[in-house]
Amino acid sequence: MAHSFDYTRARLGIAEKCVNLNWGLVLLLGAVAAIGIAMLYSAANGSWQPWAEKQAVRFAVAALIMFGAALVDLRTWLRMAYGFYAAVALLLIAVEVRGAVGMGAQRWIDLGVIQIQPSELMKVAAMMALARYFNSVTVEEIGRPHRLVVPALLILGPAVLVLKQPDLGTALMLVLSGAAMFFLAGVRVWQFGLVVAAGLSCLPVAWHFLRDYQKNRIYTFLDPENDPLGAGYHSLQSKIAIGSGGIDGKGFLMGTQSHLNFLPERQTDFIFTMLAEEWGLIGGLVLLGLYLLIVAYGYAIAFRSRNHFGRLLALGITTNLFLYVFINTAMVMGLIPVVGVPLPLISYGGTAMLTVMFGFGLLMSVYIHRDVRIGRFGDSDE
Repeated sequence: MAHSFDYTRARLGIAEKCVNLNWGLVLLLGAVAAIGIAMLYSAANGSWQPWAEKQAVRFAVAALIMFGAALVDLRTWLRMAYGFYAAVALLLIAVEVRGAVGMGAQRWIDLGVIQIQPSELMKVAAMMALARYFNSVTVEEIGRPHRLVVPALLILGPAVLVLKQPDLGTALMLVLSGAAMFFLAGVRVWQFGLVVAAGLSCLPVAWHFLRDYQKNRIYTFLDPENDPLGAGYHSLQSKIAIGSGGIDGKGFLMGTQSHLNFLPERQTDFIFTMLAEEWGLIGGLVLLGLYLLIVAYGYAIAFRSRNHFGRLLALGITTNLFLYVFINTAMVMGLIPVVGVPLPLISYGGTAMLTVMFGFGLLMSVYIHRDVRIGRFGDSDE
């Protein structure tokens, strides 16, 4: 049967690929980024400096990277998956040796012009590597425990390195997104049960390796009133700001908790709190609704893909975004302990912006090449 475009042989030209981009998803990403730039403008008390202007430039650059990634053949991304993962893993190791220190943590590599955070890049690299691995094994092979050792190491190795930086939030995201990929790839429920049981048995050992401030965050989560001016300050001020916003908020640039400097890290981890204070419950729900639409687009693209690699990659990227949003918003509302996870496209940060947009570039590549048949080892399955 003839098709207007020969997806099976991936002969789409650049112009045809641009036409086939998911422009609805692009519009949603632009809307969320615009909200983020507006909130950074407010965080600086009505000034484009020092955050809003840089964030706008970063989004424009990241959007070009997203479009570039989308136009690359999906089979090329499959072939590059392990290499990209290895390169990011080497950067993580380099952080341990020569990483730049900021805010008490050693998480960045200073390249002179820019600083990059390899742990953020690993969130996408791990999804690519897992998607390639699970694409190469059959359903029967997934049921054999020894076939899960390699993908488990692909997640646990970087998670340990990230935890040493220390960055508990990113390590948690790596483990959760990896577990989601295992489930989506078809790993048996009883095998998950064994892993959970083993993990719970290791909690006393893991507790021993946590830093004092990380332990204090957990203590504070259990009893935030215990140290209201110390470890519990962030969480209490965040909940006060959210509650003071009410239904429709105090108005743009009118948030007292944030503009009187009661709210810490308002341009990064706690930016959702500032949005809720200024725009209220309605503003918070609008933003969450936009995220929900993006997640729905992502899962729709995954289920539309006719190749297993694209399906797994799209599911992994989309689940990663969901975890970003869930962990950040749950943290600022006091539902989970405070961890350093930014709100995607809203929080100020270059590497996080680059990672999220590159991930969406891969997602759009899955959409453009959704009808390409890919074999177990990346060859055309015609």
